[in-house]
Amino acid sequence: MNKKRKKIAKSTARNKTRLGLPDLDQAKAAVLNSLRSPESQRGYQHAMDEFIAWYCSEPRLSFNKTVVTRYRIHLESRQLAPGTINVRLASVRRLAYEAADSGLLSPELAAGIRRVKGAKKLGVRLGNWLTTEEARLLWQLPSTDTLKGKRDRVILAVLLGCGLRRREDHWAIVDLIGKAGHVRTVPVPDWGKQTVDEWVNAAGVTSGNCFGAFAEPEQPGATA
Repeated sequence: MNKKRKKIAKSTARNKTRLGLPDLDQAKAAVLNSLRSPESQRGYQHAMDEFIAWYCSEPRLSFNKTVVTRYRIHLESRQLAPGTINVRLASVRRLAYEAADSGLLSPELAAGIRRVKGAKKLGVRLGNWLTTEEARLLWQLPSTDTLKGKRDRVILAVLLGCGLRRREDHWAIVDLIGKAGHVRTVPVPDWGKQTVDEWVNAAGVTSGNCFGAFAEPEQPGATA
């Protein structure tokens, strides 16, 4: 009897293509409950509320790839920045995923929604971007003759060397909790690891905060 009920429920989920407001609210609550950061919760809630208001503004045949593509076109017509549009679409994809996971939406339709392409980012990069040579000069600016200089250099090494997410045969900073509670691994380049080693050996750091406060040893002949 239980197997029969499960089969009926599974068949119902496959055939369900349109979500009503109660379904959308349930999926939205599931998304928000999966987020740890209050900031992420606020951002996703705002984005999902906007989509739900648009989706429910007129009868729609299905919550599918075509409808979400139309929503992207709607966002583009408002002349929103590509980054903003892509954040909105990310929330819709998450909404579809949770709806399918809860049996509210056909998994096939949810998979199609996740394939909706984001807005293309065009134009020039804003701000002052360091060249490779400028980054190297910045990293080498602190003197290695003092503990403070070594500490400052290793901080710059970690910032410059670990800013890009990539996977190679490198040392790595693992199990970092990022946005939306995602666990990330940040590779550390060889030159960055070498700088870290020089610092911890000079400062005598064996555990705890790597860049914590320290006392610079007095130089010979120094006066109070």
